[in-house]
Amino acid sequence: MHTLSKLFLAALSLTTLVGAHHQSRAHSRHRRTPVRRQSTNKTYTIQDLYQGEDFINNWDFFTGSDPTGGNVNYQSKSDAQSKGLAYVNDCDNSTILAVDSTSTVAAGGQRDSVRITSQKSYNGGLFVIDASNMPVGCSTWPSFWTVGPNWPSAGEIDIIEGVNDQATNQMTLHSGTSQGCTIGKSNSSTSRFTGQVLGTNCYSTQNADAGCGVEDTDTRSFGYGFNNAEGGVFALLWDNSSGMSMWHFARADIPADLTAQMPNPSTWSTPAGFWSAQSCDISANFYDHQMVIDTTICGNWAGGSAYSSSGCPGTCSDMVANATNYVDAKWVINYVAVYQ
Repeated sequence: MHTLSKLFLAALSLTTLVGAHHQSRAHSRHRRTPVRRQSTNKTYTIQDLYQGEDFINNWDFFTGSDPTGGNVNYQSKSDAQSKGLAYVNDCDNSTILAVDSTSTVAAGGQRDSVRITSQKSYNGGLFVIDASNMPVGCSTWPSFWTVGPNWPSAGEIDIIEGVNDQATNQMTLHSGTSQGCTIGKSNSSTSRFTGQVLGTNCYSTQNADAGCGVEDTDTRSFGYGFNNAEGGVFALLWDNSSGMSMWHFARADIPADLTAQMPNPSTWSTPAGFWSAQSCDISANFYDHQMVIDTTICGNWAGGSAYSSSGCPGTCSDMVANATNYVDAKWVINYVAVYQ
C-alpha cells in the first residue's frame, strides 16, 4: 500500500503488515501491443485456489489499528459476519468484503471495515485475483497486496491500489534491503510494459515509502471503470530469475488459458508493469509473502492533499459520517488463485 509515511504495526501472529502508497496521477488510455516477452514459456499449475468460504475460514481477519492511519475499525471474523460485512453470495459463490454503510458515525470517527490476510506465505509464483466489483467512493482506499515479515525488509508488492475517485490502478514494489531494487525509465525499459512510471527507486522506509510505482493506462483497471466493465482479473507473475510482471484484464479480455486454469503468461499481452531482475534483486528483497485484501478510509493517502485534489466534496473527515457514500464500498471476489 502507499502513503507519505508508514507506521509499523506491533507484532501480531500474522506478521508485521504495513502498506506503502503514492500520489495518484491520471493518464490517458492506450492500446496494448505485443513486445518481446520477459516471462518464461511455461504453463503454470494451480497450487492454491481460494473461493467462497475459503476467504472466511482460511484467511485471518486483522483487528489491529490501521497502520496507514485510516478511519476504520477492522472487524473480527465473527463481528464481520454478524454485521454483514463478510459473507458468501449463495447464488454465485462470490465473497463480499464490505465497509459498513448503515451505521451512524461522527465526522472523523471510525467506520467498520474488513482486512483479511492469507494464512499461507509464498516466495514466488503466479498470483491471480478475479473480482466483479471493487470498493469505490470518495475517501475509500482499497488494496490487494502481498507483504513479508518485518516491513520493509522482506518487501511489499501492491497489485491493486488507489484512492477516492482515482481512474486507473497503481502497482508498486517496496524494498527494504541494501540490495538494489529499481525500475528503469528509459525507452528500452518502458517498452516492456504499458504503464506510466511514477518512481524508479523501490527502496522504502517509514518516512520515505513511495516505492517504485507504475500507473496503468486502462480506465477499466480501477474504481468505477472496473466495476462498469463487470470487473476482471489482475495477475502478478513473481519470477525470481526474470522479475515481477503485472497484468490487468477486463472481463471481456481474460486469456482463455487462464479461464481454463492452465495459464502461460508468455502468450499474454504486454504487462501493465514490469520490474526486471536485472535492476532488482528479487529474491533478496521479496520473500515469505502473505496476501492481503482490505479497504481503509482516508488515512495517509486517501485523506489530506489527495482528497482535496480529487474533486470529492468537503473533507475526508466529513465524508466518514456519510453512510450512503459506502453503499458500493465492497469487494465482490470470485476467486484468488496461486499457481506454480
